Amino acid sequence: MVKVGDNAPAFEALNQKREKISLGGFSGKKVVLAFFPAAFTGVCEKELCTFRDSMANFNDMDAVVLGVSVDAPFSNAAFAERNSLNFDVLSDYDRKMVTAYGVAHHDFAGMPGYTAAKRSVFVIDGAGKLTYTWVADNPGIEPNYDEVKAAVS
Repeated sequence: MVKVGDNAPAFEALNQKREKISLGGFSGKKVVLAFFPAAFTGVCEKELCTFRDSMANFNDMDAVVLGVSVDAPFSNAAFAERNSLNFDVLSDYDRKMVTAYGVAHHDFAGMPGYTAAKRSVFVIDGAGKLTYTWVADNPGIEPNYDEVKAAVS
């Protein structure tokens, strides 16, 4: 798993509009990567809506938020629309991001062979270094949003 001080693993993934988004596209900006296990689940909706409601704060700190799940772009689009999400939700359908960041949750929800994302948050500074990492082994646990905001500021 990656740790604070490491270079953030580069990525390229489709957002909910099926547009390619890459870490390199945010050079010079802070990035908050919020991995979540599954769209349309209670804790995931609460988490992503909390980030949505904090976007003004993140924008003021020259930071972008990106949600990341292994769900298809089509599911992420419906999820983003239903929750009026004002940031990109990336589809890691090939599991490259969860593998690179060390947050693959194998056999998720008792489904052998199914890999989802562990609920986790990474903050990347403008130079591409990780300045904050948080990973939950229990998908029902939410991140400490104040810690995330502090890591961005």
